[in-house]
Amino acid sequence: MPGSTVRPPAYQLLADELRLEITSGRLQPGERLPPEPELCVRSGVSRSTVREALRLLASQHLIVTTRGVTGGSFVAHPDAEQLSEALSTGLTLLTNSAEIGFADLLELRRTLEVPAAGLAAERRSDAQLTELRGTIFDPHLDELATMLSAHAAFHSVMASATNNPLFELVTRPLYHVTYGEEVVEALPEGYWERIDTDHRELLACVRNRDSAAAVAASRRHLDYIAAANGL
Repeated sequence: MPGSTVRPPAYQLLADELRLEITSGRLQPGERLPPEPELCVRSGVSRSTVREALRLLASQHLIVTTRGVTGGSFVAHPDAEQLSEALSTGLTLLTNSAEIGFADLLELRRTLEVPAAGLAAERRSDAQLTELRGTIFDPHLDELATMLSAHAAFHSVMASATNNPLFELVTRPLYHVTYGEEVVEALPEGYWERIDTDHRELLACVRNRDSAAAVAASRRHLDYIAAANGL
């Protein structure tokens, strides 16, 4: 019939209801969800429908399910790496559909990375500094794939070193889509040598806990990337 809408399946409706309870805070991390029989009665659906709803929530990293006498489904503790997977998927879809381009990604990187560099210099731990050192690559010896991976790791660790999980959550997906094949092929000679130099300068700023210098170095780094890509 014209104008009619398709009603979502029962498991989707139940999953939406439970998701709202989790995201609103009514169900807290670590808290146990009602057992399956209770969810069946409460929602008026079969046990197989309840299990399908729980599987959907588990795939979205919202709950974890354990077996045994003390088992059940529990609200998951937030994990930046897992949660960013959903953002990565959405960002990749937008990029591939030409909804956003490299300039848009770089604009977002400026907004996030510049203040993050300053916070990382102020707040980093010794362990995070060691991890940051481990991402430094050799542009004269390493393969392109290695440098791309190291570049993503460097900025991910910088975000983590802010010790604000939101920076890590939002920035992590950016480095999976920033360098498309057409972008990489158009990079000027000496590009990766300059990226290496910038990373080492940022590392020194973070090591010295020089927040102002880290902010300035991050801004110069992104200015160079913009210029190298004709932006």
